[in-house]
Amino acid sequence: MELRNWAGNIRFSTDRVHHPETVDQVQEIVRTSRQVRVLGSRHSFNAIADSTGDLISLDRLEPVLEIDEPRRQITIDGGVTYGQLAPRVCEAGFALHNTASLPHITVAGACATATHGSGSANGILGSRVAAMQIVTGDGSVRTMSRAEDGDRFGGVVVGLGGLGVVTRLTLDVSPTFDMSQLVYENLPLAEVDGHFDAIMSSGYSVSLFTDWRERRFNQVWIKTVAASGDAAEAAPTFYGATLATTDVHPLPTLDAAACTPQMGVVGPWHERLPHFLAEFEPSYGEELQSEYFVPRAQAGAALRAIADIRGDVAPLLQMSEVRTIAADDLWMSPFYRRDSVALHFTWRYDWENLKLLLPRIEKRLAPFDPRPHWGKLFTMPAPTLQACYARLPDFRALLESFDPKGTFRNTFLETMVFG
Repeated sequence: MELRNWAGNIRFSTDRVHHPETVDQVQEIVRTSRQVRVLGSRHSFNAIADSTGDLISLDRLEPVLEIDEPRRQITIDGGVTYGQLAPRVCEAGFALHNTASLPHITVAGACATATHGSGSANGILGSRVAAMQIVTGDGSVRTMSRAEDGDRFGGVVVGLGGLGVVTRLTLDVSPTFDMSQLVYENLPLAEVDGHFDAIMSSGYSVSLFTDWRERRFNQVWIKTVAASGDAAEAAPTFYGATLATTDVHPLPTLDAAACTPQMGVVGPWHERLPHFLAEFEPSYGEELQSEYFVPRAQAGAALRAIADIRGDVAPLLQMSEVRTIAADDLWMSPFYRRDSVALHFTWRYDWENLKLLLPRIEKRLAPFDPRPHWGKLFTMPAPTLQACYARLPDFRALLESFDPKGTFRNTFLETMVFG
């Protein structure tokens, strides 16, 4: 049976998928494989997870949830998704600092590709990783930690699947908290340009959605920590946008029942931080995605650059989302030592036209030193991408030390990291 990614645009080079239930079984698969890669939720839109040999899915790996209350840390298995994990963490009295906007994504996969969540003061999902257990290229188990490995640990977290199979992660957590969510509609681009920092700092997590048909944002989603269980009092307007009177979906034609509750209703953090509920499939059909990250200080200019070609962007677009992410010290993170703005695009399923449009977008963003999401679609040449990462030579050396025979190498890594 032909194996494809979630969107259907990537056809994997093998249908040999293993579903180990123990770390010992993972080790045996790695020892006997010529080439192997790990499948997370298959939500990447490029070939970063592809393999010509074997694939490992950790969806049947023995579940792990160990809680260290004094240290405020949890240890989890490498196959768990945010939707599976978050309620259990909440029940234990703790919270993750951020989650993927889709709860269906695996925690390990999100960390490996620098998936980010949102929030001006919030680092990427991997920024709270304190330790990792990895099955390396020779099948041995290796544990790395922030406490023991220091700066070198910064090269491990965003490993792009090249270091080995992540079978356990230890995450820093905080005491649990409640949140509320408000949505405003029709925010003028001029207001965003003039008040970007104030708008994006107005909540714990803020997302701006636009279809780029006009110079405005269709929706502003503001997620705020709640001081009490009462619904948040909301101003009727927000920088020229008006308060939504019912729950909405980022794509206005779709049912808001799939989305996390809005209207200021207070609920647990894990039922507000994602945009979509775990029990709903978030998309109505096939789609493609791209995302570029630019310095936060260049947000206004970058948004104007996209707005200037919105006539070309809008016909291929389902929805675009703008978020902010705090800087980190992870070598291969697009946010390495740089507070950033994410320009996300969910496209219609039309690669023939999209592959002509993406170079134009990348050219428009070029003055702002854009870095693409590792798991999404881009056409940036490998030398240009590599120039974005000051620690790339260190990362190559790390890959060589963990996997000298290249068991976890694939065409994507050979091209984008070693090419």
